[in-house]
Amino acid sequence: MKQPNRAIQFKSSNEVELLEKDYQEPNMDVAQLAHVEIFSPKPEESVDFFRRILGMDVVHQEGQSVYMRAYEDTYHNTLKITESFEAGLGHAAWRARSPHALLRRVEALEKTGLGLGWIEGDIGHGAAYQFQTPDGHKMEILWDVDYYMPPEEQHTVLLNRAQKRPDRGVPVRRLDHINLMNSDTKKNTDFLMDALGMRLTEKIVTDEGDVLGTWLSVSNIVHELAFMNDPSNAKGRLHHVCYWYGIPQNLFDVADLCKENNIHVELGPRKHSISQAFCLYVYEPGGNRIELFGDAGYLIFDPSWNPVIWSDLQTVSDRGVGAGFTESYWNYGTPDVKARVHMD
Repeated sequence: MKQPNRAIQFKSSNEVELLEKDYQEPNMDVAQLAHVEIFSPKPEESVDFFRRILGMDVVHQEGQSVYMRAYEDTYHNTLKITESFEAGLGHAAWRARSPHALLRRVEALEKTGLGLGWIEGDIGHGAAYQFQTPDGHKMEILWDVDYYMPPEEQHTVLLNRAQKRPDRGVPVRRLDHINLMNSDTKKNTDFLMDALGMRLTEKIVTDEGDVLGTWLSVSNIVHELAFMNDPSNAKGRLHHVCYWYGIPQNLFDVADLCKENNIHVELGPRKHSISQAFCLYVYEPGGNRIELFGDAGYLIFDPSWNPVIWSDLQTVSDRGVGAGFTESYWNYGTPDVKARVHMD
């Protein structure tokens, strides 16, 4: 029987020896995905979708932007919708684990040459350091946040919940993850693993060695961020933003509500192979794809987790439960490159 690789050699009751001298201590400086900004050419309709269908609350409006939150988000806001001539990602924000962790990550980001510099803050958070991925997706990392202080009518009897559950639509509970399309999945993945310490949990790699998709995590969930290969070879596009329910039945309820309100349902409800989570994909009125999770899928507690490797897109699709992925799932992202061609 093959012996397992050992990192520690027992020598005596009070002495052991570390055998793997090159063992790299995991970087835990990033704690979570804090908020996401999306662009919408139909901001009023987009806000109405998130408020009326997904039960989210508007907590602030300023200029061309509206700030929203789900009822179990603890921070002031997790979604910023900004008016723009086309849909897409504005930015994604990560919260560091401490002020010192923030400064360590800023130092690492500055060395990559992809740092954009500090901003004083925005509604709901303090100073943040902005940067971009090799493909141009704008991001920021921060520490100081404002916690949501509900008005009296939103006070809940559940002391471990930020506010009362809304009584409209099928209310989502919290922000879960983002999925970004890109022209070089390996390059963008390596960047976030090196600069932010993200952990690779699953990936799709062809027999020829082409990386088609990666799933990255900074916590026990399978991913807070995924990268998918963009067949158009465009850069910086958004595949989807995901909010979490925690109960699969909610996906059927909200799918029914979307159908009744002319919201395009692209796929699902179904169960993913990657992550094993129950999911639903819809397009909000501004054109951005929104995923809804019916549960957490599987959780990772193993500190030495080895990434799961899939070999092709068809297997990923077939080994889920329910209808397979559509052509639009692999190809559509925002901004819509086909719409750009028509506009030109």
